[in-house]
Amino acid sequence: MPAVTLENTITLAMSVKDRHASATWYADMLGFDLLYHADDAGWSELQTKTEGVTLGLGEQAAPAPGNMVPVFGVADIDTARAALEAEGVRFDGPTEVIEGMVSTATFYDPDDNALMLAQDLTGDA
Repeated sequence: MPAVTLENTITLAMSVKDRHASATWYADMLGFDLLYHADDAGWSELQTKTEGVTLGLGEQAAPAPGNMVPVFGVADIDTARAALEAEGVRFDGPTEVIEGMVSTATFYDPDDNALMLAQDLTGDA
């Protein structure tokens, strides 16, 4: 049995210089649908053509090329994080909370690939 029970969602998070321009590009080039721009959080999200898979765009002044972090949805981030930590999984700092939006926690696989857990705080989940 896995240490964590995931929900049926995944967000592919990527850093970009201009979220609005990138969102337009993904809509025009790949047919993704804009879900929202959260300007206060520096985040935009688009629905891909695959059910349960979204593309998240985080605005960075100098994004690293080729960056992509899979973000796995969980119902309770504290429980999921504790279960992974009990198995020796390394996390990058404390869980971050954007009130009314999301809680996130970055962790690493054995090859130091970044992954993230996210709990939806909007009440829509």
